[in-house]
Formats: sequence, structure tokens, C-alpha cells
Amino acid sequence: MSNNVTTVSSPWSAFSGPNLGYVMEQYDLFLQSPEEVEPELVSLFQQFGAPVEVEGDVAVVSGSAAPAGDYKKVLAAVKLADVIRTQGHLAADIYPLKNRALQTAQIEESAFNLSPADLAEIPAAIFFKDVPAGVKNGKDAIDFLKSVYTDKVAFEYGHVVATEEREWIQAQVESGSLKQALTSDEKKALLDRLTRVENFEKFIHKTFVGQKRFSGEGLDTQIVLFDEILKTVEANNVENVRIGMAHRGRLNVLTHILNKPYDMMFSDFAHVSNDLFMPEHGRLEITKGWTGDVKYHMGASYTRESGMNVKLAYNPSHLEVGNPVVLGATRATQDDTSKPGQAVHNPAKGLGILVHGDAAFPGQGIVTEVLNYSKTEGFSTGGTIHIIANNMIGFTTELQDSRSSVYSSDPAKGYEVPVVHVNADSPEAVSQVGRFAASYRQKFGKDIVVDLIGYRRHGHNETDDPTVTNPETYKLVAKHETIRALYGAQLVAEGLVTAEEVAALDSAIYAEMQVAYDHVKEMAEKDEHKHVEMPEELKINFPQIDTAVGAERLETINEELLVFEQNFEPQKKLGKILEKRRDAFASAKIDWGHAETLAYATIIQDGTPVRFTGQDAQRGTFSQRHLVLHDKNNGNVFTPLHHISGASASFTVHNSPLTEAGVVGFEYGYNLEKGNVLSVWEAQFGDFANMAQVMFDNFISGARSKWGQKSGLVILLPHGYEGQGPEHSSSRMERYLQMSAENNWFVANCSNAGNYYHLLRRQAAMLETEGVRPLVVVSPKSLLRHPLAAANAEQLANGAFQEVIEQPGLGSKTKSVERIVLGTGKVMIDLADRVKDGEGFDHLHIVRVEQLYPFPTTQVADIIAKYPNVKEIVWVQEEPKNQGTWNYALETLYELSEGKKLRYVGRPAMSSTSEGDADSHKAAQSALIEEAVAETVKVN
Repeated sequence: MSNNVTTVSSPWSAFSGPNLGYVMEQYDLFLQSPEEVEPELVSLFQQFGAPVEVEGDVAVVSGSAAPAGDYKKVLAAVKLADVIRTQGHLAADIYPLKNRALQTAQIEESAFNLSPADLAEIPAAIFFKDVPAGVKNGKDAIDFLKSVYTDKVAFEYGHVVATEEREWIQAQVESGSLKQALTSDEKKALLDRLTRVENFEKFIHKTFVGQKRFSGEGLDTQIVLFDEILKTVEANNVENVRIGMAHRGRLNVLTHILNKPYDMMFSDFAHVSNDLFMPEHGRLEITKGWTGDVKYHMGASYTRESGMNVKLAYNPSHLEVGNPVVLGATRATQDDTSKPGQAVHNPAKGLGILVHGDAAFPGQGIVTEVLNYSKTEGFSTGGTIHIIANNMIGFTTELQDSRSSVYSSDPAKGYEVPVVHVNADSPEAVSQVGRFAASYRQKFGKDIVVDLIGYRRHGHNETDDPTVTNPETYKLVAKHETIRALYGAQLVAEGLVTAEEVAALDSAIYAEMQVAYDHVKEMAEKDEHKHVEMPEELKINFPQIDTAVGAERLETINEELLVFEQNFEPQKKLGKILEKRRDAFASAKIDWGHAETLAYATIIQDGTPVRFTGQDAQRGTFSQRHLVLHDKNNGNVFTPLHHISGASASFTVHNSPLTEAGVVGFEYGYNLEKGNVLSVWEAQFGDFANMAQVMFDNFISGARSKWGQKSGLVILLPHGYEGQGPEHSSSRMERYLQMSAENNWFVANCSNAGNYYHLLRRQAAMLETEGVRPLVVVSPKSLLRHPLAAANAEQLANGAFQEVIEQPGLGSKTKSVERIVLGTGKVMIDLADRVKDGEGFDHLHIVRVEQLYPFPTTQVADIIAKYPNVKEIVWVQEEPKNQGTWNYALETLYELSEGKKLRYVGRPAMSSTSEGDADSHKAAQSALIEEAVAETVKVN
């Protein structure tokens, strides 16, 4: 058959006679048992439907129909096309340094026993739903597919399950939509952009020699990628974009995406206050703390002329840990919390963009934690655009030591996330990919990964010499032209500009940077070098806030919480438990979960939205909360707090994915973005927060002092020694106390449900004030239902949060008291249970310290002063001596004791948090309780 074949309208034209009969038999089998049909035929059936006999469909210049048996060549050609689509990326020109061997053997015709002549015999319609222009036969089709799948952009989307998504991606690639040509003006603008990006780095490199900046050179087109993504989503009316990235290339992003002016950036290197260079238009915002941070950790917020706000999140050096923080902030931009019921989520309002390092993406587990959020109810953000800033190296570590996969992007495949690899030396291709990625996210509401493959022009930082450890790579880098130079040469070759114009543009922009730096030097004389001071509101240890609500209001709420929607039937046992809350309100037996629910009800009535998350948060780990009820007959859910009269804000509670670091970071980011929301995260057990320690260390404890970021996040950490072993006893409160300073947060350990109620209300009232700060609550387990920890309606209605609580029944005979026992939390209820009404314990007074940080020194001192004959101050705790509160409180206790004997009562120092055996626990607990209340001083 001649190669001169017209385009056919049916793929089945390739089959005739016995071939067609065989294919029709296979179609019948496909309808019944598709697994028994050859995969290639299945693909054809799925794409084109039932085979039909075609007459006059193919115009042939000479020759005859394909001979019997050639259907195998047709199927081989289909398979070849499929391999090009799925494995063409392995042969694509995506490595600027060309230092990776390309794999082409699998996409050669010979691998399928095909020749060019064989392919030419096959109609093009076999390969496409819509045959591209100029493609006349199978040979043209294969050549075309190779041209689009092995160029400067490579695609991996075969792992995407949804047919609609795969077909959309394929159509974008093969229809030519992706390779939309740039106009002459757009190309010139692109050259200008690249020249600015390069000269910014070059100017700093030459002017501030040896100062760290973590240059983005080698991935200059990252700015181009951002430009196109933002332009695309801006046209789709996205209102907010939240960006997260580590330090490499960050200064360029701040300058060219967040529009931080050149002089403002250079002032940070010159140690001149950047406040002197803040633009007057008011669209750029930055925050500062009083301790500050290095320049390549800082963020900014910029509102574009369209009104779309773009923020780059502040980020520590811990690479990927900012990811969940950014996604939490993104979700907050999408949630409407202004109405009763659950917050209304609209993902069209905001977009999250995360920039990852190529070593960090597969290396840091937090990455896959946030990939898992994509379709979860409480943590979805409608699709994140992930950019891998791929330097092909991690500090000094080559990929063979860095990962076990072909690409750094491979972890994303497990979440059905399409991956686009693009050569960073190809600015126009990068621009096209930016539009493609943003369009995919907007259309399907899913994550997508752009693997921007380049190199790192310098060492890990500007004082590091990479030739020491990576000599071969850096021989290539030294010879490699910059992206700007390469693109300039391309435009010269195209006749759009001259070489002289390219050089003049380079010189002019560098001179512009020099002018900006000269301005910095001029303004240096006006710099008063004032340091940011801690706000006065943060110096207040004990905010006096009225948290009373009124008994009638509480009583109405209590009744409304027990009204279910029509035909709703909770599980029988739970129904009885909830019904008891009616009696409990009247009989002063309001337990922890009950008091907490009443607190949330009053808070949303006051107009403050609540967002509560954690593993099993809806029911509560200890079956104590029951914020969301399930119908025993059909599983339908009902949230009583959505039906409180007078509520003027949302109440949202989500069971979270099984990740502590990811969820704590997410909730922290959410709270940063929506400071009016009472955001609460609960650990399943307090010690599980160990997994989120980086979030406390690098964000929650110090973000205000480092970056000026205010947060009112509430952290609940179940804690208490009940013989459940080392992993279910201690929240490691000592870690939070060790980080306590400068009134950075509250740390509380309540022993009473009513006090907890007022603590939550106090926290809600402090939101969006200068004095706001996070709250760490060492929350109970056994006290959740303990009668001695219960509250009464009067306490809730007219009380307030008490930093210290004196034990009822003790201390009335002031001259008889010789020992004052201080402690906190659940052990104090154990003591209360031991002393009962106080009879026989005239020598003793017990004081519960409910707020540990800031320590209520004045209140405790006033109590001690009431007892003139006190001989010793005792600190009692359940935790081992090297843990818990003792070491934190010791200095303050020493001052408070004023020469009196100061003693510790509790477990000895231990490397573990507790005993693992219940009997051993019981003996140790009993011993410390007896020692605490004993009249005779024992020697340790």
C-alpha cells in the first residue's frame, strides 16, 4: 500500500476481512470478559467503541487492504503510541546540563517489530480521537507523538485514575493548546524578566560578597512559572494566593513576585532599616518581630492591581515544614465562617502554591502528609500547585544517595497527581507549563506537580565551594550559559532583537540596581537603627477578661443541645448519656465534655467562629465529647452546635488524617490567616504531639518574636498518670515550659471543668487583640468524668478563669498550717480525693496551680503569706523529677519559699515517662500521694 493515504474518519478502516472479523469477535468478548482481551484492543474499544465494517472510508492511491494477520501490527502500533505517551518522558530533553542518559529504546519502532513502512500503512485515526493537522498516517502519528512527548516538557499522567482528567491532559498536549506561541512583545517581555532575575542575583553576588542569599540561579525561570500561574488564576477570579517555599530563590520571589523593591531588598544586606523604603502605595505588607530572623526566612504580602492578594509565608530553615502551614492559610481564605453551622468551603477563592527542593520532596515525610489532604473534607484546598525547584542536588548529596526513585517527584504518583517535567533553560516552555498547571488545578480541583529541572549555579550557599564534593557536575555548570544569555541568543537568532540590544538591556537593568543601592547608602544616614519592641499588651501576664454569660442563657443553650432533628435517633447508650446532661446542669455535675460544649456554644453566640480538629475529635478519644452525633439507624450525622439560637458564627469540627505534624501546622496556618477563629487542635494522647514538635519549636512558640505573626491557636494535650504506660501518660509538658518566655503563650493544666470553660472563653475574647497568644492546655483523661473535677451552672455563669485554686476544706486554721503543697493537674484531684473534707489535715494546705505559664507568682505568694507558721513548701507532681513542672518552677518556688524548706514530692528522675506496669504505677502513685499529705517530713 502506498504511504499516500488520506485521513480516515474511523480507526476500524485499518481492519478488513478476517482481521475485522477477529476484532469483532474480540469486542463481543470484551463486553463479557474484558480481562481476556489484549490490552491494546481494550484501549481501542474504550476509545472508539464497537468495530464496524467501513466501506469507502479510505482513499487509496495504489495497493490493497492490509493482508490477513496484519492486525497484530496495528495493535503493536497502538502499543507503541501508548508507550510514547506513558514513557516518552524518559527520552525527553528536560535536563539543561544534559548529564542524564535518556532512554529512547522503548519508544523505537523496532522495539515493536515495526518499520516506517508498516506504520505508514496504518490510518492516523487509530491513534487519535481528533487527528492533528498535517498527520496523514501512522508514521506521521508516531513522529508527532515523539515530538510532543520527548521535547522540553515531559508528562506523567498514566497513573491518574479519572478518565476525564487523562483525556483532558492528552488533548492539551496533542492538540497544540499547550504550545501556544508567544507574540514578539511577549518574548521581549520574557527576556526583560529574565534579565531582571539574573541581575538581581548577580548584583548581590558582587556587591555583598560572601553574604548568604541562597541564590536561585540555574532555576531563574521559576519566576516565569510563577508569573504564568498567577496570571492564569487571576483571570479566574481567585482572590488569594498563598505561597510556601524554603530559602533557595526566595529573595528573588520576594522581589519579583511580591514586588518588594530593589532598594528595600538591598537594605537588608546593608543593615539599613527596610522601613525607610516601604512603598507608599500600601499594597505591600510585612510583619516583624523583636528578635527578627535572617532575610531568606522572611515573607511578605502583596495585593496586585486586580485586588488578588499574594502572600509568601515566613519559613524556618526546616525546608518542607511550612507546607501544611501554607495550606492551612489557604483553606482559611476559602472558608466562610460568618454564619451558623459548618464553615462554607469555596476552593475557588484561594490557591496554595508550594515550592519544594528536589532532595526534600521525596526525603521529607511532611510532603506526603499534605499530599494526602487533597480530597479530605476538612483539609482540602481545591488543589495545590507543587513546584519542585530541581537543582539535581541536595547540598552536596547526589541523587543516588538522595532517593530510590527515577524522579524526585515520584511520591506524588501515589496520590494520582499528574507530573509535568520541564527544562528550566526553556523559558517559553516553562511559561506554557505554568498556564497548563493552573488550568488543570482550576478545572479539576486537584494537586499537580511541576518539576522544574535546572541546576544550582553556585554552592549550597555563597560561601560554599561545590567543586570540593561535586567536581563533575560543576565542570558542566562552569561551561553552561545562563538562561538569560541562552534566551537572548534565541531571540537574536529569530531576528526579534539584536545582540547589542540584549547587551544594552543587561547593562541598563544592572545600572538600575546600582541606583537602588546608591539610594540605600544615601538613606543610611537617616536610619535610627530602632529595634522592634515587644508590644506592651504581651507584657500582661494575666489579662482580666469578663467571661461570665448569665444563667438563663446557659440553661437555654443546655436545652437546645438536647434537641435533635426530626426522626434522628442516637445510639441508645449515648442517648442516655446526653440526656443526663439535663440533670447534670441542675445538679452541679457538669463534666468536662459538657462544659466544653457549652463554652463553644457561647463563643459562637458571641460571634467568634470555632474550628476544632484532631484524630477522633468529633466523638473525643475518650468518648467524652460527642459534638457530632450519628443516627443509629442510617448513620446520618447531626451536630447540635449548628442549631443554637443566637449563634452568629460557624462551628466546624473535623476528624483529621493520622498525622500530627501536618495537622498542627495546618491549624496554625489557618489561625494565622483567620485570626478571628478560635482554632483548636487536640492530640489523641498528649505525647503524640511529639510528632509535631517541629511546629511548636519553629512556629508556634516563637513566630511572634521572629516574624511578628500573631496566633491564638489552642492545643489540647491529654495528660495524666493512670497506669496506661509510657506512651499514654505524659504530654511532655516540660518541653512547652522550656520554650516559655516573653509571654509567648499560655500553658495551663486545669483540674476543674468550669475553669477550663472560662479558659476557652478567655482565649476566644483575646483573638484579634495585640495581647493574643497561643494556648497550650494539658488536658485530662480520668478527670473527664471525675465528680471532683465537675462544674456547676453558677460557676459557668458568673465565674472566671482562676490561675490558682485553693483546696476546699483546708487552710481555715491559718496558724496550724505548716506545709503548703503546690502542684498542678490531675494529681491535685488525687490529693483532693485523699484529704476529702480536710478533717485531720489542719497542718496542710493544698494549692492548685492552674496556669503554669505565665506562673501566677503573685497569687501564690499572697496565699503563702496568710500562713505565718509554714515550715515547708512542697511541689508535688506525678511526672518524674526530670520531667513535668519541677525544673521549670524551681527558681520561682525558691523565691516564694523565702528561706522555708523547699521539697519535691514525686517520682524520681526517669529516662522513660512512666512505669509500664499498672501495679507498679499504682504503688508509685499511692506513695507520692501519702508523702505529700504526711505530717512528718520524710527524707528523700
